[in-house]
Amino acid sequence: MRADLHIHTYYSDGRHGPDEIAAFAKRNGLALISMTDHDSMGGLEEKRAAAERKGLLFVNGWEVSAYAGCKVHILGYRCQKNATYDAFLQERREGALARAEDILKKANAYLGIHVTLEDALAEMTVKDAPLHTMHIVRAVAKRTNASYRDMYAELFDVGRPAYSEIGRPSPLDALEVIHGTGGLAVLAHPGRIQMDEAKKLQLMDDLTARGLDGIEYIHSQHTFKEAEYFGRYAEDRGLLKTGGSDFHAEGSSREVGLPPFEPDERLLCALGLRP
Repeated sequence: MRADLHIHTYYSDGRHGPDEIAAFAKRNGLALISMTDHDSMGGLEEKRAAAERKGLLFVNGWEVSAYAGCKVHILGYRCQKNATYDAFLQERREGALARAEDILKKANAYLGIHVTLEDALAEMTVKDAPLHTMHIVRAVAKRTNASYRDMYAELFDVGRPAYSEIGRPSPLDALEVIHGTGGLAVLAHPGRIQMDEAKKLQLMDDLTARGLDGIEYIHSQHTFKEAEYFGRYAEDRGLLKTGGSDFHAEGSSREVGLPPFEPDERLLCALGLRP
């Protein structure tokens, strides 16, 4: 069974709706998907229905945009909306707006322009989701006629002039809310965590000790060597092994279903797809 358990839609910073995502997945020969938008489980019913119309298996998913001096994102699977989720979502909405004001103040001063919060909000397809940094980036890129990818790297990434830490949850916050919503917590794309190897290993060990359930060892930006290493790390510690493309938009370097990932029986059982 081929699967992609890391896909973004316009419910966060992706460009496509659930129906398009399901169509891409079907076209590319997948049997199982999860649409894992940032910091919210918005549109779950729509996502599930889109997958089912294409004959695909579907697992509830989202990605908590956690930080520990750099991105340490945590994927959540089989989570259910409850009071814990509602409180977390409200915190993320409020934190995102406060962070956006800080980011825009810095970006406007750096570039000598005037992009407003309303400009950034206009980039959102789904208005009740937390505002994502990429919505701000796209608004600024439009004003300056720049590539939003180049703009992000120059100005908005961690350590760059317009970066802001305001309102960002920690990896432990992410574990807490994912487990508090009855889900499985999986460390996303560990190869992209911008720490030296010793610090990254310590972080992974700490998260595992605190109840991390799995590692995303297959990812579109992992090398073969990294996939082997993170897969072995998961096996040695009894963690689940997941994989996904981290797809956001057609025409980018990532494609739904690539690199190929086939979930093992243990993961399928944990995801509720086997008795």
